[in-house]
Amino acid sequence: MSVLEVARVSKRFGSLTAVRDVSLAVDEGELRAIIGPNGAGKTTFFNLISGFFPPTTGTIVFDGQDITAFPAHRRVATGIARTFQITEIFPALTVFENVRISAEVTAGFRLRPWVGRTEKARVRERVEETLELTGLAGKRDRLTGELSHGDQRVAEIAMALALRPRLLLLDEPTAGMGDEETNEITQLIRRLRSGGKFTIVLIEHDMRVVFHLADRITVLDRGTLLAEGAPAEIVANEAVQAAYLGDVT
Repeated sequence: MSVLEVARVSKRFGSLTAVRDVSLAVDEGELRAIIGPNGAGKTTFFNLISGFFPPTTGTIVFDGQDITAFPAHRRVATGIARTFQITEIFPALTVFENVRISAEVTAGFRLRPWVGRTEKARVRERVEETLELTGLAGKRDRLTGELSHGDQRVAEIAMALALRPRLLLLDEPTAGMGDEETNEITQLIRRLRSGGKFTIVLIEHDMRVVFHLADRITVLDRGTLLAEGAPAEIVANEAVQAAYLGDVT
């Protein structure tokens, strides 16, 4: 069953068409990778799914509900969370405080003048679980801005997880990382996937990560859908080879 269905979406900015007539169906529990050369429209496509941009045409359905007109905060409430190309954290706060902010948003604390002790305890428990899951429990009291680049990316993922999403969108999670940090992020994503709680869609340039993680791969080129299939099918696709992959062996 498809948890996310994107039907023929396009996004125009004046005379520029950044995404043209792209469709995507992602099954529950699937890990889908979106790849393509720079300027292919990948991040714009993510922005359409997450509600940062409204599509010019087309529809987006999540968990059976048409969310095409929903702004970003309403999509978070339906169970969609994302990370960004440029890490979005609160550098002057601790790791624990960063994750707690997300957990409190999900609990609706920002809309209430008073919160009971039991509810605060539930939020704290959620934060603790998230820190354990992401391997950040030992760095909970560190200022997030003092962490390594890799750990900052993990902290951002932890903030997204604290929102309790069903669909997790990761925008270039290994960007700017060395081999060791890339491996750690890859292992974290694999753990999230194996737990069975999350459907994951990621944009990624590192083909080692893509082909080790993805169930299926969607390839964009110049804002259009170039190809879609299992990793072996994408490797063998001559159009993809010409447009992007080159020699991945």
